[in-house]
Amino acid sequence: MRKDHAAQHATLLRVMRYIRPHLLKLGVSLLLALVTVALTLYVPILIGRAIDCIVSPGHVDFALLKSTLITIGACIALTALAQWAQSELNNRVTYDTVRDIRRDAFAHLQQLPLKYIDAHPTGETVSRMIADVDTFADGLLMGFTQLFSGVMTILGTLVFMVTLSPMITLVVVLVTPISLLVANFIAKSTHDMFVLQSKTRGEQTALIDEAMNEQKLVQAFAREDETLAQFDEINERLRACSLRAVFFSSLTNPCTRFVNSLVYAAVALTGALAAASGSLTIGGLSSFLSYANQYTKPFNEISGVITEVQNALACAARIFELIDEPAQTPDPENAEPFEHALGEVVIDDVSFSYTPERPLIEDFSLRVKPGQRVAIVGPTGCGKTTMINLLMRFYDVNSGAISVDGHETRFLTRRCLRRNIGMVLQDTWLASGTIRDNIAMGKPDASEADIIAAAKAAHAHGFIRRLPDGYNTVIRENGEGLSQGQKQLLCIARVMLCLPPILILDEATSSIDTRTELRIQDAFAKMMQGRTSFIVAHRLSTIRHADVILVMKDGRVIEQGTHASLLAQGGFYSELYHAQFAQ
Repeated sequence: MRKDHAAQHATLLRVMRYIRPHLLKLGVSLLLALVTVALTLYVPILIGRAIDCIVSPGHVDFALLKSTLITIGACIALTALAQWAQSELNNRVTYDTVRDIRRDAFAHLQQLPLKYIDAHPTGETVSRMIADVDTFADGLLMGFTQLFSGVMTILGTLVFMVTLSPMITLVVVLVTPISLLVANFIAKSTHDMFVLQSKTRGEQTALIDEAMNEQKLVQAFAREDETLAQFDEINERLRACSLRAVFFSSLTNPCTRFVNSLVYAAVALTGALAAASGSLTIGGLSSFLSYANQYTKPFNEISGVITEVQNALACAARIFELIDEPAQTPDPENAEPFEHALGEVVIDDVSFSYTPERPLIEDFSLRVKPGQRVAIVGPTGCGKTTMINLLMRFYDVNSGAISVDGHETRFLTRRCLRRNIGMVLQDTWLASGTIRDNIAMGKPDASEADIIAAAKAAHAHGFIRRLPDGYNTVIRENGEGLSQGQKQLLCIARVMLCLPPILILDEATSSIDTRTELRIQDAFAKMMQGRTSFIVAHRLSTIRHADVILVMKDGRVIEQGTHASLLAQGGFYSELYHAQFAQ
């Protein structure tokens, strides 16, 4: 419990750091809360005076009654104006704070290494960025709106009640600890439940996101029932923990109302005795009963606020967990200048594994001269795509070094390194926007003629021209509405527009028909002239003309040479080749 309390305290301190730039607005809001409370508490005094003006038959002081009623109307109008201004300021502080937290979370997400993205479901991360931040905003807004006013109302009411009758005020104060005990019990009981609710909601969002993105896969393998059963299990857990959280939080209102009734009854009884003895007027008793209601009401609100704040802090903790995730290794401050690579790549005794207990690439060395075409082949899981990830610095090597033109990649900025490498993967990646924007992603200032020329070189111009708006056709996220082959052609056109000195083609034509593939292979051949190229391929017919073929198995290069020499060796490459082209 002490550990949880320390974690909540640390989360609250971080929230306050985000609020710090808005302290002036909070200060004004606090002053407005004081004005609101003072005027609200002054009205019962005026009402009591008005009652005393008409308490005796035939002795009505109309002049004093009129001025009192006018004063009451003015106080109510000023209170409404102050409350509106306070609400406006609180809204601004809350949503400015939420904007800053969400901005920092998204900015940090851009700096996270790929191993975090690979290890966490997308839906769970989205849930933190959207649902948790929204829940945090609701709790923060309620805290600003009701917590300040509630505390000030309690203190102000006590002051006014003491001026009317210290004895009755003492009765009220003696009953107050019951409300505090109730609020404390509810706060402790609900925090852990709201944390569990938030985590389970993120798990559910992750499953929904995965099921929607892979709907074709689910239906193709008739996994609808299994997916529904998995959803039902998570949904049931979410129902159970939400029910418990809501149950305990719903105890707030009846419990505090019970305490309120005790306070009101105590005030009514002692006040009536005081009025009967003549120590308190009828108007004073009316004011005191009104204060008794106003004194206990904030305890209702504060208890509800505490429940919401507990939920908000639980959500804020999940957001801060994302922000606190270790970012990728920062670029060196004294990075070496690197504008346009010649294309020499040296891999020196590199070892790498995604997890320490499962070695993948060990003691791998390679020297690629500028302009060479290097093909990488091997069975699934041998480390082909991993080598591409290391070349692009999506992952850093565990040991050894990778150099480009004599510059070790760890001492270059990622931006400079990646601007010199063009990559076409088997998995297409397109953004929401126009066809033109997607082709020009790596070269935003490209002219219309250059974009069309790149599309023609990639044999994408024909299908683009047939689209409703041509190059201005807007495609949805990940190219929804286009075939897999068309999406891959756009990715190829994107690289052909940039023409970087180093090319990486990882099964770049896997989703394209054979006739178009032959044309694109010719375009690739022209594009690769004078450029260092790494070609990952399962279809060995596409790499016959590579300068060097690396045959990988179990993270090691077991054979190296040209297509003809490797066939002549009669080794593993020969087995792979003849397995594909067996008569």
